[in-house]
Amino acid sequence: FIQRAGETAYRILQLAKQSSPKKKITLSYRSDILCKQKGKKRTLGLQTRLVLNCVGPYRFFGEPVVEACVENGASCIDISGEPQFLEGMYLKYNEKAAEKGVYVVGSCGFDSIPADMGVLYTRDKLKGTLTAVESFLSVKSGPEGVGVHDGTWKSAVYGLADEDNLKKLRKQIGYAPVPVVGAKLKKRGFLFYSPEFKEYCLTFMGSDGSVVKRTQRYLHTELQQTPVQYGAYVTIGGLGSVIKLMFMGMLFLLLVKFNFGRKLLTKYPEFFSAGRFTKKGPTQKQMDGTSFTMTFFGEGYSEGQDPQNGKPNVKICTEVKGPEPGYIATPIAMVQAGLSLLEDAASLPKRGGVYSPGAAFSKTKLIDRLNKRGVEFSVISKPEV
Repeated sequence: FIQRAGETAYRILQLAKQSSPKKKITLSYRSDILCKQKGKKRTLGLQTRLVLNCVGPYRFFGEPVVEACVENGASCIDISGEPQFLEGMYLKYNEKAAEKGVYVVGSCGFDSIPADMGVLYTRDKLKGTLTAVESFLSVKSGPEGVGVHDGTWKSAVYGLADEDNLKKLRKQIGYAPVPVVGAKLKKRGFLFYSPEFKEYCLTFMGSDGSVVKRTQRYLHTELQQTPVQYGAYVTIGGLGSVIKLMFMGMLFLLLVKFNFGRKLLTKYPEFFSAGRFTKKGPTQKQMDGTSFTMTFFGEGYSEGQDPQNGKPNVKICTEVKGPEPGYIATPIAMVQAGLSLLEDAASLPKRGGVYSPGAAFSKTKLIDRLNKRGVEFSVISKPEV
């Protein structure tokens, strides 16, 4: 490995050493070599098979790394949760990466390995044909609360501000539509009460939905597998939490439309996020007290039933749970994805290219690796007709 320095650099290095103690692990601090020296020859990748890139926001710092890796024949993994960057890299570098025989795999952190691999895990555990899944993310914290670095905040600010260009990008790519198999998954309202969790829930605004859709499109188009419909949600608590979040959300959406508003949001993240996003990131106590659970409710058709006829007749509930998402679970996911790319090479797609995690790792031992490292996949309720 050559690992590029960033906010999770030290933890990723330690996990890489622990995960593969017999292999030589090299840490290279290259926070400016690609982003500030664009005019010079890019040499990153000449001496390595795989680069782990954990420096964001990726819309500003990500492409030079991808370009250098593809040019020099090295694979690349990142932890981006920015759909415009991820899909832009697919448009610009998919064919070039295929020609070089290298793999560029985005979203290999908390965004979006739990969601993407969780859908595949649910599919594999259902005896029959899975046609639809809804996931509900719950993040629990201790008395110190939750802390997130402002790099994630900046990604959200600029991502929402540039939403129109994402739509143009997708038109330029010309995605093939993903067919709906089985009963169509009903879309929930943006805000709703969940009797299962006894909490209010919101549509999840992260990259999970777009990443899972890319994976399902690939699996259907290239491997002729039945595509799974997907909806992503997050639990937010009681009515007090709803009121607080709605006020903050409306202020955020108002400011993000204007240049001066974006400057305010990025300059004072702690104020506008009620203390959740800071320039220092979470404290050790905050990380120790935080964990996540992602619950998947799947439905489909039992063996022998035609998904094109009738209503779904089988359900399943699965779960992915792990430690603090951003600074503990993300390094675990990234390192294990890297090891899967290196050690499960025979199970990767035959052709190099730019992939989502599920498309790249669906046939590898990634889920087994994650289970051994504390990001656990399990069946909560067995399939029931």
